[in-house]
Amino acid sequence: MAPAASTATLSGRARPLPNTLSSGPRATRLAPFASRSRPRPLRAAAGATLREVCSGRVPDHVLQRAEDVGYTSPTEVQEQSLPVLLAGQDCILHAQTGSGKTLAYLLAVFSAIDVGRSSVQALVIVPTRELGIQVTKVARLLAAKTCNVMALLDGGMLTRQKSWVKAEPPAIIVATVASLCQMVEKRAFSLGSIKILVIDEVDFIFGSSKQVNSLRKILNSYTAASSRQTIFASASIPQHNRFVHDCVQHKWTKSDVVHVHVNPVQPMPSHLHHTYVICSKKERLHVLLSLLERDAPKSVIIFVAQQSEKSKRAGNPPSSTLVVEFLRTKYKGTLEVLVLEEDMNFNARATSFTEVKGKGFLLVSTDIASRGFDLPQTSHIYNFDLPKTATDYLHRAGRTGREPFSKSECSVTTLITEEEHFVLQRFQNELKFHSQQLPLECMFTFNL
Repeated sequence: MAPAASTATLSGRARPLPNTLSSGPRATRLAPFASRSRPRPLRAAAGATLREVCSGRVPDHVLQRAEDVGYTSPTEVQEQSLPVLLAGQDCILHAQTGSGKTLAYLLAVFSAIDVGRSSVQALVIVPTRELGIQVTKVARLLAAKTCNVMALLDGGMLTRQKSWVKAEPPAIIVATVASLCQMVEKRAFSLGSIKILVIDEVDFIFGSSKQVNSLRKILNSYTAASSRQTIFASASIPQHNRFVHDCVQHKWTKSDVVHVHVNPVQPMPSHLHHTYVICSKKERLHVLLSLLERDAPKSVIIFVAQQSEKSKRAGNPPSSTLVVEFLRTKYKGTLEVLVLEEDMNFNARATSFTEVKGKGFLLVSTDIASRGFDLPQTSHIYNFDLPKTATDYLHRAGRTGREPFSKSECSVTTLITEEEHFVLQRFQNELKFHSQQLPLECMFTFNL
């Protein structure tokens, strides 16, 4: 069911979705935007630079900082979404991992705030501390010290930040759901002056039993859709047409929200090379070691499953412990073996995250690293445990192939049992990719 008010549609399809901007071979405006006091969105000219796409609506110093680090030409999602975002339109950004969604919504944030005002004007909500650290870093780089950007990402700093935010309210806050709600309930600051609200990895937060109720408070109680610009971002929004409808129905956004869906036919970048190995559970550690020796990767993330409560009660070690201990004993390469998982405390997680920055690493992680985790040097992904869903596969795979301006082929390899093969085939069908089998008997020699 489509929202009642349809405002803008670009599509190369015969029957486009309501309220959707989709990339296609031919883009045509089919319906006008609703009349408002905000500027009308301008279509970006083909081949326009990032500065031209922003058409004077983003502060010059912000654009200069973006250009200084190499962002001179817009990515496809930026080209599609920035005219909408910079016109103040509510928007659902739906595009591949590593496609440039973060820069797009941050440019919108800087176009909306008034650095001369001493109040919290922009909120960016993230599902994990690690993603929050990265978004904060980019926001501060763009701000160039013209305004304060505060990170509320749990841990032991909230008491100190409560005093800071009262004394000198930051223009932009990047926060996890729990930390933001905690600060608001303590009356550390008011959200009455919020101009723009961004929810990154929105499908993940809505799918989290621990975060969804608090997110609904942020969307409907602490702030109102009628008085703010709302931006939702993710690489995966299942049943996206239904989600657009729910945004309007539940008043998470205004009724003329636009769904920008870039490259819906190809959910993952084309330069990812997908392979799999069929082996027994007993063989997996040795197969993983042989893959590392064969591939000689620059940097690696090895994804393992979060340990179940049943496994914990049985006294079994988690997959992360098995893999880390095995590799620290057997791996003879130059990459440092590190671990990142949900049960680690804030300081340990922050240390692991900091240690992998700017150098080669071999990171063993649960799915905490699969959402928004931006380590551009990652050349290889290994799924030691099969992802639970196709969406999880997509986000894990999206941790590689992220190096700016590079189309170097990157690799995603999944270790499965014979019984799990049909699950991987289902992922391939859903995500429209091909995975090549690596024959175990020809490639690996080891003694068990």
